[in-house]
Amino acid sequence: MNTEINNTGPFAAFQIKEFIWFLSARFMLIIAAQMQYVIVGWQIYSITKDALSLGLIGLAEAVPFIGIALVGGHIADIVDRKKIIFFSTAFFMIGSALLLYFTLDSSSAIQNFGTLPIYVVIFMTGLARGFIGPTYFAILPQIVSREMIPNAATWSSTTFHVASVAGPAAAGLIYGFFGATVSYSIVFGMIILSLFFVLLLKKKPVPVKEKKESLYMNLSAGLRFVFGNQIVLSALSMDLFAVLFGGATALLPIFADKILEVGPQGLGMLRAAPAFGAVVMAGILAYYPPKKNAGRTLLWSVMIFGLCMIFFAVSRNYYLSLFILVLSGAFDNVSVVVRHIILQLSTPDEMRGRVAAVNGIFIGSSNEIGAFESGVAAKLLGLIPSVIFGGCMTIGIVGLVAKISPKLRKLNLQSMQ
Repeated sequence: MNTEINNTGPFAAFQIKEFIWFLSARFMLIIAAQMQYVIVGWQIYSITKDALSLGLIGLAEAVPFIGIALVGGHIADIVDRKKIIFFSTAFFMIGSALLLYFTLDSSSAIQNFGTLPIYVVIFMTGLARGFIGPTYFAILPQIVSREMIPNAATWSSTTFHVASVAGPAAAGLIYGFFGATVSYSIVFGMIILSLFFVLLLKKKPVPVKEKKESLYMNLSAGLRFVFGNQIVLSALSMDLFAVLFGGATALLPIFADKILEVGPQGLGMLRAAPAFGAVVMAGILAYYPPKKNAGRTLLWSVMIFGLCMIFFAVSRNYYLSLFILVLSGAFDNVSVVVRHIILQLSTPDEMRGRVAAVNGIFIGSSNEIGAFESGVAAKLLGLIPSVIFGGCMTIGIVGLVAKISPKLRKLNLQSMQ
């Protein structure tokens, strides 16, 4: 029997059975989180009818994430990464169980305290993400070889976006037809499945450090690495501000209700549309990975994402809006894949958790802070002007990064392998 592993080809990483367990665990957790986000968003909007309340969902998750991310990254570099993923996912599951409990007739939490208990659970979710995100990033190179990292990173991104298609669409439909209790029950079941697949992963050795450092130096190592690398810093900064200003995800419940008038079912499709575009693009990138002229490709993709947000803001047709969101997701995924490959190829193994934590602060938390910014901007400028403003800011940031970062403009990923 020929057991030789081929490191090339669009499906190279799938030759590693543990990589399949890794993707399955990540997929189940992400689809659960995406469903939960849509359910929580519609639930809070139905209670408050307020844009700022939607923005506060992002803030409630971002604050604990930012506060704990560097610690989570440090722990991911000194503790068995499988254990971290398991216990962090279990903590996430507790939060999901609480959201389910709040919807039961016997629970008076929402009646007595309004939306506060929901925000408390979102805060718990942010804490869990502070450990889950860096650890999932850090464990990938312990599963596949360095030669397979670009392919594995592409499929990891694809998994995220497939879950981001299925999760919101399913959440909108299930919530619309069966209500919050059934929706949260399914989310809870998905997290249990994620834990099962995590148990199938092998125990991972703790990376050996070349030298001992103080706790402060360990915690700040990821920051020093990122700020000392022009390509990494430029890529992260551009994505940070593009997501911070350019996204309109937090405001989709208002678009679904007031502008497009499609209700929670339509909201689920709107939430899923960018991820659908990302999945299509991921399939293209699996066969044609963005290696040559990767820097220019990254810059163009973020600029087109900003244009999509402007067109989405002025659209009044539901199907046109869906199509625009599909395009935005497709081009956003190009930047996600390029950035992911840059980080995986640039980062020493003993620093992956801490660098991933910084990446999470730059990118992951910017989704939530961006949601808060969207809520505040919509409150101050109005719904449509706030989204147009964000798209224009994104395009301006691309121009600025292109001017001040020649290394990113000339980036060729083939030279990094």
